[in-house]
Amino acid sequence: MLQQPVRNIQDFLLSTYFADGLRITFGVLCPSLVLAQFGMLQYGMTLSLGALCISVVDSPGPIVHRRNAMLVTTALLFVISIVVGLTNKSVYFTGTLLVICSFIFSMFFLYGARAASVGTSVLLIMVLSIDDVRPWQQVIFYAMLVFAGSIWYTLLSYFMYRIRPYRLVQQTLSDSILEVAEFLRAKAKFYHENTNYEKNYAELLQLQVDVHEKQEEVREVLFKTREFVRESTPEGRFLLLVFVDMVDLFEQVMSTYYNYKQLHEQFDSAGILPRYERVINKIAVSLDEIAFALKSGGTPSLAHRLVEDVAKLKAEITEMESNSEQKYNTLGLIALKNIEVNIENIVGRVKTINSYFNKSEKKKLTKREIDVEKFVTRQSFDAKLLLDNLTFSSSTFRHSLRVAIVMLIGFVVAKSLDFAHSYWILLTILVISKPGFSLTKERNYQRLIGTVVGAFIGMGILVYIHDKNTLFVILLICMIGSYSFQRKNYVVSVLFMTPYILVLFDFLGMGSLSIARERIYDTLIGSGIALLASYSLFPNWEHEKLKEAMIEIIAANTKYFEQVTLLYFEESPNLTNYKLARKGIYVSSSNLSSLFQRMFSEPKSKQLYIQELHQFTVLNHLLSSYTATLSLYKKEHAFVHLNFEELRPMIDNTVYLLNHSATNLKSHKEEPSNVPLIRRKHEEGLTRENQTMIIEEQFDLIQKVAYDIFKLSEKIKI
Repeated sequence: MLQQPVRNIQDFLLSTYFADGLRITFGVLCPSLVLAQFGMLQYGMTLSLGALCISVVDSPGPIVHRRNAMLVTTALLFVISIVVGLTNKSVYFTGTLLVICSFIFSMFFLYGARAASVGTSVLLIMVLSIDDVRPWQQVIFYAMLVFAGSIWYTLLSYFMYRIRPYRLVQQTLSDSILEVAEFLRAKAKFYHENTNYEKNYAELLQLQVDVHEKQEEVREVLFKTREFVRESTPEGRFLLLVFVDMVDLFEQVMSTYYNYKQLHEQFDSAGILPRYERVINKIAVSLDEIAFALKSGGTPSLAHRLVEDVAKLKAEITEMESNSEQKYNTLGLIALKNIEVNIENIVGRVKTINSYFNKSEKKKLTKREIDVEKFVTRQSFDAKLLLDNLTFSSSTFRHSLRVAIVMLIGFVVAKSLDFAHSYWILLTILVISKPGFSLTKERNYQRLIGTVVGAFIGMGILVYIHDKNTLFVILLICMIGSYSFQRKNYVVSVLFMTPYILVLFDFLGMGSLSIARERIYDTLIGSGIALLASYSLFPNWEHEKLKEAMIEIIAANTKYFEQVTLLYFEESPNLTNYKLARKGIYVSSSNLSSLFQRMFSEPKSKQLYIQELHQFTVLNHLLSSYTATLSLYKKEHAFVHLNFEELRPMIDNTVYLLNHSATNLKSHKEEPSNVPLIRRKHEEGLTRENQTMIIEEQFDLIQKVAYDIFKLSEKIKI
């Protein structure tokens, strides 16, 4: 019972989250501790401030991108520190500068997450410097200290990467494998008796989003880092092979979708479905072992008796087929057999991945020909993109304008209140304000819960603990906790952050229980302003992106289906195009699922076509799962259909239905269309091979799902 919690703790301590927490804590704390020994704590705190601001940009990714982003941010921090320091004597000028900078740096969202973090970092130093009025000579010195702190952290991050260049890839790849394992566990729940199908499916959609996000992180690091692209070392080839095989394995997992309700109706009395659940959960445990081995440097092994359990499952299905006394549905038995075969193939792929960890085998791994440039997205930093988005039709423009206005309101409120640390209001607005209402609302609740609970914990610490050494240990733990969870769980991060700030102020001789109360008040004020603005001031609702996301997933499914079809009917299909189409369906499915989940956080009046969207999402997931099954059947049996023209009408009609579904969403027609399904004609007395029949049935199943999508698209008027 204790094994899983212990493993979870080990996984976290070896993860990129904890590594980030340790690096940021050391980078921020070290300058203050060193200079405090020489009686220059004030200078050390300014250096630490520069390190803290630059750490915002240092999120996982290719080291070249991280380095460049930190250097650009360092220059911007230096300039903004000087400009704010020289002008903050004038409230009116400072307010104007705050509005301009808030708008400009919020527009950085156009250029991706890392560029957005650059803007956040610059606004952070601006907010923290607004009330710090100094003579101009000290302003220059202050800016130089911020610059030095930024350089210190940049060098620290770069140096730690160079010591262990493969560590980040190992950690991100491990995290992506853990998400696939969780996806498998969600799949296993469908085999549980009296399971909640709706709840399971909602969990599956969310986990699919998580898997895609983690795999994208791995692609970013692997395919945009020169050393890995060249595969110049055995370790580089090993990591690339593991990732490629895990993507293929996830496709196999995606393909195992059946009518579970019918399976339960037919086989609950036989008691075989719980065996499937146990075997699938054991495969998930085996993936956990692979993920842990990547982080710890060990060698993974299969879950206990997994191979024997699969063999028993196969034997039991054979016995059910041969038992004439029990009248089982033939289609149901075929479904059970197909699932078992797929499980065998997944176990075989897990064994293959395990073999890569053998040190002698690792040296023999050969390079794979992968056109990596096609699998990564390059962010263009074109000024034209910025100019094109200076319009109210742009969600980023509306977000930037909203942030600028809200920051001005927060500035006026902060100046009106007689609080010692009123800049906390601006900080709260800055971290809570997101482009969409749902994200702002979520971050708002997380900030409030973390701050209130953390404040009470902090007050308890200051009341009952007075020993400075103990307080320093608590400060250290809270810092590591806050920075470790800032990407993983924001509530926990803020919960650690509030006691950390209170204890820090106590060390600086400014600690009192009134600071905790003030932090709660400022957070409440900032949260209220940000949330009201996201609802009433140029709001971005998720339904505005609905049409684009739905058209995108139909196009991705169409392309994926066409590429899988080519696997059957071309002797040398382009596998790169096939894999790109597969990646495209993962991306579009993730986008639509994320949008669907975010809509639930919005007001009821803004939740348009919720039932239809849920059905649309389910149908497209089914379509991609059935197409993946078709793809895997070709790979496993090396089967080529002998007469392409026999299936051509069915395939063409499927593509026709999907294309017209997209057309319906683009421009809705009042009168519904009447598009027939194409059926295969079988001549009497003619027997067909099982393989041929199964393939034809799969194409027919895909056509039926495409038809359902087509009919649904006629009902949705966006």
